[in-house]
Amino acid sequence: MLLDFEKPLVELEKRIQQIRDIAEDTDVDVSDEIRQLEDRATELRQEIFSNLSPAQRLQLARHPRRPSTLDYIQSIGDEWIELHGDRGGSDDPALVGGVSRLGGIPVVMLGHQKGRDTKDNVLRNFGMASPGGYRKALRLMDHANRFGMPILTFIDTPGAWAGIEAEHLGQGEAIAVNLREMFGYEVPIICTVIGEGGSGGALGIGVGDRLLMFEHAVYTVATPEACAAILWKDAAKSPQAAEALKITAQDLKNLEILDRLLPEPVGGVHNQPVQATEILKTALLEELNSLLELSPQERQQLRYEKFRRMGVFLEG
Repeated sequence: MLLDFEKPLVELEKRIQQIRDIAEDTDVDVSDEIRQLEDRATELRQEIFSNLSPAQRLQLARHPRRPSTLDYIQSIGDEWIELHGDRGGSDDPALVGGVSRLGGIPVVMLGHQKGRDTKDNVLRNFGMASPGGYRKALRLMDHANRFGMPILTFIDTPGAWAGIEAEHLGQGEAIAVNLREMFGYEVPIICTVIGEGGSGGALGIGVGDRLLMFEHAVYTVATPEACAAILWKDAAKSPQAAEALKITAQDLKNLEILDRLLPEPVGGVHNQPVQATEILKTALLEELNSLLELSPQERQQLRYEKFRRMGVFLEG
């Protein structure tokens, strides 16, 4: 999938390849020209990805090849075993989780799971979890707390499923219970926004001691399209809404909501997933080891204070 702002870079890379092909056919040495063009491509890539607008970062956060929760879990964890079901008759594939080890430490990992293609996205409801999904998450987190296992959550959803059936099954109540219980857990909790963090669907597994976020991920109370439709009755104004909503990782860092911004490889994590995985694993281990040095009571108090500070402003 080619994004609009990537077109100049792709055209330059095609030109480089064409020159290579011609050189091979004619046996002409054009190494200097190719080197100059490759240097220019590197500069252009850096220039493009260091000056992205919030709307463009949203495009990257939604990129279909962006690594998913299961991609990261299976790459950073050892002895991963997925657990299923909410013990109420549901096993929502839009929210996955299980037990694993991170750096030898037993942990519970869970998160939203989008699909790779249309069929898989329909199966996983585009990463929009149902009440059963949040109750499954709650069951896994209760298990983690009972056995003293840190909780790692991965957020990547446009929002919780907003269908009538979800309301019948208690969507709001399921998310609210998760918020309440996560505040009281004694084990360390680290939440990472790996793609799109949308509304209460993200918050349902988003209360933790640390909030991490990839550089081109977004975290928002509502999608820019929904915001534009509500405020201006025009979804086409979503770029303006994205700017106003302060949805980027840097925005959230400036607002002191984000604890750690994870740099992405130039071109986005979908272009270099192995490097992105190493960045995430290193950050998680550092944060986890730091939290394990605290007592459960200290973690709970700091977690409480962290959320109490949010949204507090001084007028002067």
